[in-house]
Amino acid sequence: MSPLDWLHLMLHYMSLSLLAVGGAITLVPDMHRYLVLQQRWLTEAQFNASIAIAQAAPGPNVLFIGLMGWNVGLNAAGASGADSVSGQAALLGLLGMGLTLMGMLLPSTVLTWLATRWAARNRERRSVRAFKQGMAPLVVGLLLATAWTLGSASGSPARDGALWALSAVAAVIVWRTRIHLLWLLAAGAVLGALGWV
Repeated sequence: MSPLDWLHLMLHYMSLSLLAVGGAITLVPDMHRYLVLQQRWLTEAQFNASIAIAQAAPGPNVLFIGLMGWNVGLNAAGASGADSVSGQAALLGLLGMGLTLMGMLLPSTVLTWLATRWAARNRERRSVRAFKQGMAPLVVGLLLATAWTLGSASGSPARDGALWALSAVAAVIVWRTRIHLLWLLAAGAVLGALGWV
C-alpha cells in the first residue's frame, strides 16, 4: 500500500465516524463495501472474523475497527498467517489499527463534545427536540442494514436462512424473557460449532 492508500483509509474512517449515530457497528455495510468489495484490502473471512472476534471479546464495541485496520496492515505486508507475522507486518498492522481507530474516534468525539454542549444550552428549542426524535428511525435503519450484511455473509441461502431464524428467535427471547444475553451467545456458538448455522 502506498502512503496515499493509508491516507485514504484514515479519511474514509473519518467520514464514517460522522455517520456513526448508532455506534460504529451500524457502519459495517459501508466498511464491507469499501474494504472488501472496492479496495480488496480484506477478504470476506477476515472482515467477518474481525467483527466476530471483537464482539466476543470484552471491551468496547469499537474493537472491530482496530482489528480491521490490523488485518489491512498484515495484508499490506504480505503476511498470510499468524506464523508469518514479521516485525514489518506487525508495524504495518499497528499502523492500520491506529489509523482506523483514530479516523473513527476523533471526528465523532469532537463533534459529540461540541454538539452536546450546544444542545444542553438549547434543550428547550423545538429543533433540538425534533432532531432527537428524528434520529431514532435512522439508528434503527442503520442497525437493520448491519444485520442484513452480517446475516447474508455466508453467501448460501440455506445457511443464511438458518442465521436469520436464529437471529429472530434470539430477538424474541431477549424481548420477552430475562435470559441473559451471554447464554444466547453461547447457544449460537454451539450451533455454529456443530455446523447448524
